[in-house]
Amino acid sequence: MQNAAPPLRKPDWLKVRLPGGEPYKKVQGVLSGRRLHSVCQEARCPNIAECFRDGTATFLILGDICTRNCRYCHVAHGVPSPPDPDEPSRLVEAVQALGLQYVVITSVTRDDLADGGAACFAACVAAIREQIPGCRVEVLIPDFQGSRRALEQVMAAGPTVINHNLEVAPVLFKNLRPQGDYRVSLELLKRIGEDSSKKIVSKSGFMVGFGEAHADILALMEDLARVRCRRLTIGQYQQPTRNHWPVQKYYHPDEFEAFKEAAAAMGFRHVVAGPLVRSSYRAACTAVETERFISHAQEPPG
Repeated sequence: MQNAAPPLRKPDWLKVRLPGGEPYKKVQGVLSGRRLHSVCQEARCPNIAECFRDGTATFLILGDICTRNCRYCHVAHGVPSPPDPDEPSRLVEAVQALGLQYVVITSVTRDDLADGGAACFAACVAAIREQIPGCRVEVLIPDFQGSRRALEQVMAAGPTVINHNLEVAPVLFKNLRPQGDYRVSLELLKRIGEDSSKKIVSKSGFMVGFGEAHADILALMEDLARVRCRRLTIGQYQQPTRNHWPVQKYYHPDEFEAFKEAAAAMGFRHVVAGPLVRSSYRAACTAVETERFISHAQEPPG
């Protein structure tokens, strides 16, 4: 898509406070002092001021260089460094320093690794489980190029929630995620939803504003409902730089409420939808709901 037209003016409801203050500096210090990355910083998340102020962050493991180059994402791409075997222990130190009882861990995509980074995810979950009893862990994983073995390795570590974002409607998937595969991502979520133990909650999320139609959004939600995805996040795409995919529409908060209602009608157990919503936004606040999802995991959607 050519970005010939002038960029759309950002509406008032997307304005956020600038980051700063002592709590913000504390989280920054915890991360930098332990040589850790956060997706909040690398992806230029609009909620960084709020989350850091609340003393939390979404940890980005396996470095800050992604092997893929999605057209909406601000995370740097290129040739990453080898995994650091000490990263799980440094992550635990950061979780302890921040006093977190709900941790969200994601990663860059590592197509250069045979397991896609699954071993590092599993090690991080296991380390937190062992050293911080009672701490819940949510992982936001890449597609592992469809590897069943890699996914099973992460599942075996026992995270509370496994999230895999579809990010965009299928009609635009190849344009925006040329190195990904919509069906591979759906299959991964299906395997989580079909887990016989029913102890792991499946979750996904996507953004709107790329140029998709309303019917495309509903079709995406229906696909996720069919693979028994339990939790869903929907947010507004914001163009990180002029070199990224241009925003085609800014959705009004009322439209997000309509998406939320439609998703609930399809059987999702928990839906967070709004202009500033991202996949890990206020994840700790939904810990109680997460326990309820697990207790209802035997029930079919609807």
